[in-house]
Amino acid sequence: MSEPEKDKSTPERPWPVRVVSQKIGAWVGKLGWVWIDGQLAQISRRPGTQVVFLTLRDPSADLSLTVTAHRDVLDAGAPNLAEGARVVLHAKPEFYPARGTLSLRADEIRQVGLGELLARIERLKRLLAAEGLFDPRLKRRPPFLPHRIGLVTGRASAAERDVLTNARRRWPAVEFRVVNVAVQGPAAVPQMIDALAVLDKDPDVDVIILARGGGSVEDLLPFSDEALCRAVSACRTPIISAIGHETDTPLVDFVADLRASTPTDAAKRVVPDLAEEWQRIGQARARLNRAMTGLLDREQHRLDLLRSRPVLARPELMVDGRLADLTALRDRAGRCLAHRLSAGTDELGHTLARLRALSPAATLQRGYAIVQRPDGTVVREPAQVAPGDALRLRLAGGEVPATVTAS
Repeated sequence: MSEPEKDKSTPERPWPVRVVSQKIGAWVGKLGWVWIDGQLAQISRRPGTQVVFLTLRDPSADLSLTVTAHRDVLDAGAPNLAEGARVVLHAKPEFYPARGTLSLRADEIRQVGLGELLARIERLKRLLAAEGLFDPRLKRRPPFLPHRIGLVTGRASAAERDVLTNARRRWPAVEFRVVNVAVQGPAAVPQMIDALAVLDKDPDVDVIILARGGGSVEDLLPFSDEALCRAVSACRTPIISAIGHETDTPLVDFVADLRASTPTDAAKRVVPDLAEEWQRIGQARARLNRAMTGLLDREQHRLDLLRSRPVLARPELMVDGRLADLTALRDRAGRCLAHRLSAGTDELGHTLARLRALSPAATLQRGYAIVQRPDGTVVREPAQVAPGDALRLRLAGGEVPATVTAS
């Protein structure tokens, strides 16, 4: 059997616990010396010993490691080190088989100064801005009157009191769901991220306020943490950031949907003022009443003008005028008809006189006679008759028979 195969564990050849521990220690030892950045969660100086025990925590995750260092190393690199400070240390990981624990042994510790912290925040700010987390188009507008407000803040803090007092003073019926967390120190970021996740899942919470009172730059560092900024950006519920005072601008202010200068300002922005709303309603009703009154007055004036016109004030005048016109037209028609009848009568008389003057009967009346044969032929020449012919003489008063005696 080859050497590599002898080193493998099998069900028939399992490794003892000591062998596993030794191998883990060997693998950990291969990492060597590394530089580590973290936040100091705890310092333990045991009396009578030269070894200092430190708990180093990742501010963006719930992870921590134990670090051991000689007292001289700590005093040389960071003599005034306190819990919550950011440090950079040079350490080597070590695995202790007897206890099955992993720790770091540091030979150099440096406390991160304020200038370096601000420089890190500025670099992170540029990174988040380049990724679009500050884009104004992503900002969501908080509701005008939220059903319930989520509040993430320190327990019994001035920020909590300011938000609750001022919000209820403005709108007494407002409801809150308060989640108290650490707002500074190594546990602040994980607790705030968990609180945001809980409130974001609550369907009754319409807006979330992340609030903290004033403090130093170091105290407000958790609100410039990358993990917290990304958690705020990922929330579906609108977030209002109310951190510190007017001049304090942690990175979470740029990611939040709305920035309030103070917790009191957040209370003013999250709910309307009941007294102001009543005043606005009163003003709107007054404007509506004035508008309706003005409209009614204009329409009444218009109706009065219409009613004052003669056609509506005295409608009989229109009938009287039309009656007079009708009477005049009727009289005119009567005169025209009478004139036409008179002219027609005169013309008929003249025609009748001319007809009578031209009628044969009128000639007969003057003593003339018409000579006709028995067959009705009019005799105009003497040669047309012979002695003995029978004739008829037509007179005005009738006919007389006659006989030709001589020609």
